[in-house]
Order: sequence, then C-alpha cells, then structure tokens
Amino acid sequence: MQVLQVIMEGCLAVGGVWLTVMLIYQLYLTVFGFRRDTRDYQDHEPESRFLVLVPAHNEEKVIGDMIRNLQAMDYPAELYDFYIIADNCTDGTAEVARSLGANVLVHEKDGPDAPTGKPIALKAALEALGDYAARYDLLMIFDADNLMDTNMFREVNSQFLDKGRPDLIQCYLGAKNKSGAVAWFYYTSYTVTNRFFQLAKHRQGLNCSVGGTGYAITTSYLKERGGWTTASLTEDIEIQVEATLDGRRILWNHNTRVYDEKPTSFRASVRQKTRWAQGHWFVALRNTGKLFRQLFTGKLRFGEFVSVFLYMYSLSTYLVTIVMMLCTLLLMLPGFNHAAQNTSVLSQVLGVLIFLYSYFGLFYLSDWMDNGIRFQWRTLPMMLVSFVANMAVGAISQVVGLCLWRHQQHWVKTEHKIRSSQADGPADRHTLEG
Repeated sequence: MQVLQVIMEGCLAVGGVWLTVMLIYQLYLTVFGFRRDTRDYQDHEPESRFLVLVPAHNEEKVIGDMIRNLQAMDYPAELYDFYIIADNCTDGTAEVARSLGANVLVHEKDGPDAPTGKPIALKAALEALGDYAARYDLLMIFDADNLMDTNMFREVNSQFLDKGRPDLIQCYLGAKNKSGAVAWFYYTSYTVTNRFFQLAKHRQGLNCSVGGTGYAITTSYLKERGGWTTASLTEDIEIQVEATLDGRRILWNHNTRVYDEKPTSFRASVRQKTRWAQGHWFVALRNTGKLFRQLFTGKLRFGEFVSVFLYMYSLSTYLVTIVMMLCTLLLMLPGFNHAAQNTSVLSQVLGVLIFLYSYFGLFYLSDWMDNGIRFQWRTLPMMLVSFVANMAVGAISQVVGLCLWRHQQHWVKTEHKIRSSQADGPADRHTLEG
C-alpha cells in the first residue's frame, strides 16, 4: 500500500507540474491578445495567383453556397481557379457542382479497403493538376460547408506580398452556427483561440496553428515537399508541425474570415474530436524526436520549440486530469496515510479566478472586440452547460484517440445540418451569428 501511495502521489505531483506549466504558458500568451489593432501589413494590388481546392464527400446539400461564394470573391477572376473534389461520392455532388459552373475533379478510391479522407483527395487532385506550381503562387483549401468573406484573397495577397511571401497563412476561423450547448462551446473556444492564441502568437513572431480550412500554402513549398504528403487524419496539424520543423513561416490573418459549420450533437462532436485526437497524437508522437533534434542543432529557436511542444501535447491535459482525479479518489480510500490533501483557501480562490478569467473573461472580451457582441447575462447558463458537455466530450475523445493513434487510414465524415440556402451572393458575417 505504501508503494502504491508513493506512485499515486508522484503522479499527482508530476501531473500538477505539467498542468501548471500549460496554464502559465496559456496565461502568458493572452497578454499579447489585448491590443485592438490587428493589421500589420499594407494593401497591395491583386498579383498572387490562387488555386482553390474544396474536398467534398457527399456534399450535394451544401456545395451550392460554397460555389456561389467562390464565384463572387472580390478578386480578379483571371487570378484564381477553384476545383470541387468529388471524393468517393455516392450522391449528386459532382452534378450539382457542374451545373453551377464549377470545375470538378472526381476521385474514386482504388479498392474497398483503400484509405480514404481529405489528405488522399488532396494528393490525388494535385497529381491530376500536375503543373500547379508553375501556374499558381498559393493553394487555399476549404471544406465544402464553408463560407468566407469575399475579401479573403485580397487580404491574403496583401499580407503575402507585404510580409516577404511566407510559406503559410491561416485566416480567422469563424462559425456558421452556435445554437445548442455543443455548437456554443465550439463558438466560444474558437472565438477565444483566434485572438488570445493565434493572434497572440503571431504578435510574438511565433508560427500560428493551421486550422484545416481557410489557409494558404505556397505551391513552391508544396512542390518541394513532393505534393500533398501528409499521412494523418489531421493534415492541418501535421503540415503545421512539419513546416515549423523545416524552418518555414506560418502567419495569422485576423482581418478576413472563413465560417465553418460546427457539430450540434454530443455524438457528432465525440466522433469529430476523436478523429482530431487520433491525428493529433499521431503527429505528436511521430515528431517529438525531430523537434528536440532541431532545437539541439540550433535549427529551431527555443521560443518556437516551446510553442510547438506544448501545442503538440496540449491534448494531454484531459488525460492528466483524469489520472489525477483517479489518484485523488483512490488516496481517499481506507488504508492510505494522509490521503486527504487539504488545499489552502488562497489556492482555491486563485483557481476560481483563473477559471473565470480564462473561460468567461477572455470569451466575452474577444466576442466584443472581434464580433461586436457585448456581454449578456442570459448566456451564462449556456456557458456552464457547454463547458461541462465539452469536458465529457474531450475526456472520451482523448482516451479513445490515444488508443487509436496508429489508425490513420479511414476518415469519419461529420454530417452537416445546415443546407444550401440557394441565396445569391457570398456570406455576410453578420448573418451567421444565429
């Protein structure tokens, strides 16, 4: 019993240190998100040539709005081309896209057991296009359910030219929906992350995170990599980590937005976050050794190393919390000495204040600064309910995702609830807040 007690108390100590490090770093980052001004580049006339790829698996219900949005972009039509990738579709995605005047690339898997998913479709599309690096400067990727601000290509073009042609640029990640506890948490977490994580890192000269949609990558870098070579279910995290380890720059653009549909059900959220966890753990475990080698050989500065390392293992906070809770409960059983560890009143008060600041304070502040939405008392119950729901989703998905981290071959699609509106014109951010 004494040996078991020492082991559990050791787990509590190590876990406490790890969570403290993560917390301090996150609190440090937030300091750089308070300044309102978000534009650090000058306007440039349209010059960059864009290739836009939209992977779509059975998306006939939503693809129409995406196509109309792309056709209405405020950018010279001769400087961008977009392709809908009809990826193993069994519905009318390709037919709907063609009827609306879109270019369509049809991708079918080689056999019933062949790997599927977004990375496979992107790889096949670039191979089919062949000379993309000679014809285009930047590749932008969107999901079929997305909508984007019509100034996106102009803003990315200006930042790209003004900032010395960085290798990747990630745009602000907005939400098409926020009704219900599950979707609300996605909305709150992305709202906070956009300003107090992404923008904050950008202001420190650190690479921001790649979010899976609404980002640009230079075709020259892609060609140098050998095309689309990602092997995980989270191609965005994988390419972010690999680009950083290669010494590439990833900038953040806070001035133009892509809007993504968020899951509304507990089950859909668990499936999506489990897929994210599988890919995230795969990338972390595969790249940790290289990350340390790049640091020790002087190819990666220390600040970037800390940023990438803590991001790669950010999901561990759920698992560490679960282990610490189990150890605490076990130590309360009869037979253990000094099992009940009393926490000081000061520590409890400090913990509550940090929670109020990081969850409530930062959200309401960023929602006001970026979306013009002021604090409303009626949202507090939803904040609490969504927090509890997400803790349950996060715990389940991280445990399952870690257990399945080696399995990266089959993509699990998140079904969409918002159908194509058939409305003319692009998205207006002010109509997407309901």
